[in-house]
Amino acid sequence: MATASVSASVLPVAPRIRPRTALVASADRNFRQRLSEILTGLRWQVREAEGGAQAWAEAARTTPEAVIVDSWLPDLELSEFLSDFRDSFPEVDLLTASGTSAQESPRGPYRQELLYALHRSQDSDTASWSAAPTLVKMSPSHSRPAVDALPPIETPAPAPVAVLPPPMVDSFMANDLPAKASEAFTSERLPELIGNAPCMLEVSRRIRLVAPRSTPVLIEGPTGSGKELVAEALHRLSPRVRKPFVAINCAAIPEALLEAELFGHTRGAFTGAVQGRVGRIESADGGTLFLDEIGEMPLALQAKLLRFVECGELQRVGDNVTVKVNVRIIAATHRPLAQHTQSGSFRSDLYYRLAVFLIRTPSLAEHAQDLNLLVDHFLQRMGRDEPVKRLAPAALAKLAAHNWPGNVRELEHVLERAAILAGDDAVLTAREIDFGLMVN
Repeated sequence: MATASVSASVLPVAPRIRPRTALVASADRNFRQRLSEILTGLRWQVREAEGGAQAWAEAARTTPEAVIVDSWLPDLELSEFLSDFRDSFPEVDLLTASGTSAQESPRGPYRQELLYALHRSQDSDTASWSAAPTLVKMSPSHSRPAVDALPPIETPAPAPVAVLPPPMVDSFMANDLPAKASEAFTSERLPELIGNAPCMLEVSRRIRLVAPRSTPVLIEGPTGSGKELVAEALHRLSPRVRKPFVAINCAAIPEALLEAELFGHTRGAFTGAVQGRVGRIESADGGTLFLDEIGEMPLALQAKLLRFVECGELQRVGDNVTVKVNVRIIAATHRPLAQHTQSGSFRSDLYYRLAVFLIRTPSLAEHAQDLNLLVDHFLQRMGRDEPVKRLAPAALAKLAAHNWPGNVRELEHVLERAAILAGDDAVLTAREIDFGLMVN
């Protein structure tokens, strides 16, 4: 009996196709979850953002095929965000749920599917006051937006879609959000500040109050509590957002070089100055200057900084020419500067110039109730380039029992180290939670 021979053939390997990605930007967690679930069922990879700044950063990192924006953003003006986003990402299919848009969005190949997902997500929440999804175009004169009629949805037996009548659509376009809903959203935290404890919400409230002004701000708080995040949020929510945000750590630069680093210098001003250089203050002109660890600044340099704070003028080292600079100053310190003014280690006149508006960042121990939120945030962020890990109950209990002298930064490092120690394991156990390497 002859044995049939089977010849093995090598099949060509299909090229790996990048999964299509949609970014959902909304302050409403339920809206994000509903829409994400529907899009995931339609084989989309979904990224979420709680506000405009987070959506912008996520879009720059992932380059999505489509971005769906809710009718209100907690941190940026919606119409300006849509217009600027379209300029920066012209190829992205940009849709809104029931808001305004700045320019016409290109119709991507998945438009029907995205509109279907929007309809289903809003129809699934019968208690929602949101309008039916619309794509909004701006006329050349940028006057009142004109709403596109939704194209017919060709899907097998879709659930009935509840569409608001035209008068209600006009009402929502005119008002964006009901007053009560808008007031509720404005009391929420900013997306950069993870935590719903009252002390964290107070930080967000104070940022929103002072951000639109040019008032100097002093941020006080323990090391690792997020002072630079607060400074960045103040800049992002200010009219100076399109200008530079320049940060300098006053404790990280040797005293002999700090003056030249801040004010700049001319050629030959000191040994090694082979050419002139613009200082950090001048490079921040029109924007925000963030002076981190201002309490470590030498007293002699404090006097020169005071002169600039008072009149907005500076002189480069080795130069007699006065330069006028317009910057908003934000300073930060982990030291109680008010006490140091009494001891004479910090100038009281400079302190009162900088501490016009004070924001205090709490230690992690003060908002320990937010530990779960912070853990989830860091694990999700670490999971952007690899599978997301999760904590075993014993590991979470071990974290909860720690006193966190290094605050949120220490928590981030502990989780990162645990993820490395766990290797390919998807679950972080108590064995990987190690505090021994942290410097208290």
